[in-house]
Amino acid sequence: MLRIAVPNKGALSKPAIEMLREAGYRQRGDDRDLICQDTANDVEFFYLRPRDIAVYVGSGDLDLGITGRDLLLDSGAPALEIMDLAFGGAAFRFAARPETLQSVAEIDGRRIATAFPGVVGHYLAEQHLKATVVRLDGAVENAIRLGVADVIADVVETGATLRQAGLVTIGEPLLRSSAILIGRGGDAVDEKPGAAQLLRRLHGVLVARRYVMLAYDVRADLLDQATALTPGIESPTVSPLHREGWVAVQAMVLRADMHRIMDELYELGARAILVTDIAATRL
Repeated sequence: MLRIAVPNKGALSKPAIEMLREAGYRQRGDDRDLICQDTANDVEFFYLRPRDIAVYVGSGDLDLGITGRDLLLDSGAPALEIMDLAFGGAAFRFAARPETLQSVAEIDGRRIATAFPGVVGHYLAEQHLKATVVRLDGAVENAIRLGVADVIADVVETGATLRQAGLVTIGEPLLRSSAILIGRGGDAVDEKPGAAQLLRRLHGVLVARRYVMLAYDVRADLLDQATALTPGIESPTVSPLHREGWVAVQAMVLRADMHRIMDELYELGARAILVTDIAATRL
């Protein structure tokens, strides 16, 4: 039975559970449940603290897990990113008082407060910078005011919390994080029973979320121009209509582009332009 770790709380928990449900897997019905067995798919889910998931997967006690890229890097566990799940995006950045530091290079020799010493240490090593890393469990925004640090490093979303603390970000993000599927380093993940199916299903969910199915009618003499706008994943489906000289076309298009494409098709002469959501895919 495939054993998978899922965040039990926090920003990644609900989206992870929703994605697994979309992929056809049974999930817990009560937030207090720590384990859920999906016997139909021969999978067992363990609901764990997001920070601990990389440790369990890296040790080999669990086969796969869903966690944040920042948490994987911070853990130092021998686990590897397998798939970006495209939710839970966040930027990890340095911040300090205004006009104290102009660039990230100036953190050299400073004290940095963070709840993610592994992430910061990895970045400092990559950039050949030396600094004292002060580990805090949370509320790092107060570290500079209280004299514990000169700089902080933390997840930044809107920046409102930093502004309230009188801080500004410095330079580009150390790390852009999101939810990821992880496996143990050195393992052939695809060879685990049920793992290849999980990867296909999750990939299918990602595609279904990014694409919609676009259908329209167009004159046959305009077909080449129309299909240039809607090439589809492999090729559009084209069917003759009862109306002579017209064809019906179906193709997958990016959700983000659908309104632009619909407008361009209409201007070209296409009609009966319809968009439908895709529930699942196997490509």
